[in-house]
Order: sequence, then C-alpha cells, then structure tokens
Amino acid sequence: MVDLLIDKLHDTQFMTTLLTAIAAFAAVYTVAMPYVTGDNLERRMKTVAVERSKIRARERERLARGERVSLRQSPRAFMQSIVEQLNLRKWLGEDKNRIMLMQAGYRGQAPYVTYLFFRMITPIVTVIGAILYLYVIVNPKYAPMVKLAIVIGAAWAGMRLPELFMKNLIQRRQQSIRRAFPDALDLMLICVESGMTVDSAFRKVGDEIASQSVPLAEELGLTTAELSYLQDRKTAYENLATRTNLDGVRAVCTALIQAERYGTPLGQALRVLAQENRDMRMAEAEKKAAGLPPKLTVPMILFFLPVLFIVILGPAAIRVMDIRQ
Repeated sequence: MVDLLIDKLHDTQFMTTLLTAIAAFAAVYTVAMPYVTGDNLERRMKTVAVERSKIRARERERLARGERVSLRQSPRAFMQSIVEQLNLRKWLGEDKNRIMLMQAGYRGQAPYVTYLFFRMITPIVTVIGAILYLYVIVNPKYAPMVKLAIVIGAAWAGMRLPELFMKNLIQRRQQSIRRAFPDALDLMLICVESGMTVDSAFRKVGDEIASQSVPLAEELGLTTAELSYLQDRKTAYENLATRTNLDGVRAVCTALIQAERYGTPLGQALRVLAQENRDMRMAEAEKKAAGLPPKLTVPMILFFLPVLFIVILGPAAIRVMDIRQ
C-alpha cells in the first residue's frame, strides 16, 4: 500500500490530473459558494436563544444543588499539568501571548493554556513527521546534512505554525471590525446627539451592528461591561484599543478619553473620526485595486497567454500540416 502511494506521488500524469481536479473543484466552489450560502443570522439567533434557555435552566439546577458555578471555561487537566510542569509560561512569555489571544477573540485561562500546549507539541509533531518522511516513507538520496537541515526547518515551521494561525485569526477579526467601524461610528454619533450616554450608545450600537460584524459587537459589549464596573473609565477605552489594535479604534478611544477628562464636545469628534475611518476604508480598497494588475501578470502569462496563442495559431498550424501532407 505504501509503495503504491509512493508510486502515485511520483507519477507525473496522476499528480497533474489530481491538481487539475482540485483546481477545478476550487474554482467551482468559489463561484457557487456565495449563491449557496444564505444569511444564517436569524437561525444563529434562534440557536443562541434556545441555548441560553438551556444554560439558564442548567445553572439554576446547579445553584439549587449548592454547586459552585464558574463562568470561565477551565483548561483540560493534562494540558494544564504539562504547561505547569514544563514552566511554559516563563519560557514562552505571558503578556504578549495573552494580548494576542485577546486580539483573536479568545479570553480566559483555557485558551491560553491550550495555545501554550500547542506551541510546545507542534514542533515535536513536525519533526517526527519529517523524520518519518525522510527515513521511512520516501528515504530520498539526500546528503545527511541536507536531511538534518530539513528536520531543523520542520522544527522551525512547527514553532511558527501556532503563531501564524493566531495572526491569521487576528487579521480576519480586524478586517471585520475595520469594515463595520465607520457605520458603527455613525450610529454612535446619532445616539450621542440624541441624548444617550456613552454606555447606552455602546450597548445600542453593539446590538445594531451585530448583523454586520459580530467581532465588533462583541468588543462593544465587553467595553460596555467594563465601563459599568471599572473605577477608571479610561482603562475600559484603553482595553478596547488594545484588543482591536486598530488605528481608527485607537483614535476614537483617545477622543472619548479626552471628552471624559476635559468635557470637549463628543459629537463633532465622532463625526470627523467617522469620516476619517471611511476614507481609510476607501483608501485600503483603492490600494488593493491598484495592486491587482501586478498580481494578475503571472496568472496571465501561465494560463491565459498559452491558451490565446493556441486559439490564434492553432488553425494556421493545422492548415500548414495539411498542406505538407
């Protein structure tokens, strides 16, 4: 079975057919997915409502039995023991990793312990996989130093994989917040100018913006909770800027801090900041549009031009071949 798999992997025709099939499936999936996927917000809200009722009933039963109720998710026991025994908090750092997890939308002790555990276990898995591939499955005729370099590279890739995964989640979350933030500022401006307090405005905007950006609604709801129990409201705004790590959100938080401290009018500042964030969003879209032609150069050379040459020169080549015959 292993020999057959190795032979198939070295078969050029089979690999070309497989890659072509994967590319065709990916193209069809990309085109059809927007039409197949519908708006799941209503279904998700119903699911959340049902789950909320179940959780409320379950927690009431636990309170009636006198059990201790914890709102935080506890980490798995074996992960917790490995992290504590190897002292990964000290070696891998704590503050930087916690900030990264918060920016990715993970909070509490369980995600932090899980992240540290996978940062330790992923290099081991990649090294074992590289060794099996080089010495058991394929065993290519490489020099020993080349094989050692490949194993070291696999270990380095394993160390970087969890961090790259978290950075990818952070970028997706920031993109969702960046796209919806100008509209959220417009809604906040309407709420503030209508006489609502900042706390009520945050709560109302979070409810209204949930259909457009769930991460932004989550951050606004968390900021509303922090504003209600923190002694210094400045800390809540700074936490919001830290969790999002966006220049537009940081500017709004600075404006809110200055309005709280010096009593400056908040409506005009929100109007200006909303326009600036909208201009930033448009500038980002124009930047992506300007960078599209260079990115299309290589696909055009590899895929479009050969087909074009075949279409143009094919009939002439067939005619020449017929004349020679």
